[in-house]
Amino acid sequence: MSINAATSATTENETTPMLNTDHPFWQIIRTVPDFPKVGIDFYDITPLLRSHIDAVIDALLAALPEGLMDEVDCLGAVEARGFVFASMLAGRLGKGMILLRKPGKLPPPVANKAYALEYGKDTLEMQNNLPPERVLLVDDILATGGTLTTAYELCQSADHTVVGALVLLDLVELHGEFPVPVYTVLKA
Repeated sequence: MSINAATSATTENETTPMLNTDHPFWQIIRTVPDFPKVGIDFYDITPLLRSHIDAVIDALLAALPEGLMDEVDCLGAVEARGFVFASMLAGRLGKGMILLRKPGKLPPPVANKAYALEYGKDTLEMQNNLPPERVLLVDDILATGGTLTTAYELCQSADHTVVGALVLLDLVELHGEFPVPVYTVLKA
């Protein structure tokens, strides 16, 4: 199977979302109906991580506008699969990372914020004693926007400037507008 990273890069700023359901990644992603609860379709991207991680990282890089990374000091890695993508991207780009984690995983001082998910509630924390930086948030999937919005708000509250967000998959019908540009490989 040929995986072409550059052909599918899209941003939320397009006037009409281009649903790229013919991208080769869709042949690998599993859709699990009624998980984690009835009425939710879960997009399982773990097969991509197992067999095509380099192509995924190439596709994420291709989704970014030229020159954007010159404006970024570090990547804001959102737990948990955002860690996978952000760490590989940081290595390739020579950038640092800020971790946005579940409660109790980071040493103090931390700031935290609760938020609603498509299927429940959660909380994110980040260390709030870091010097202000320009941050690109990185996560796997943008669904309702609760996690990324919370990550954005936590970064802003710690005096970081969020310049955008990068995700593998954007479920465009589930969320409203995001306060910064969202760069994505897949839209559904």
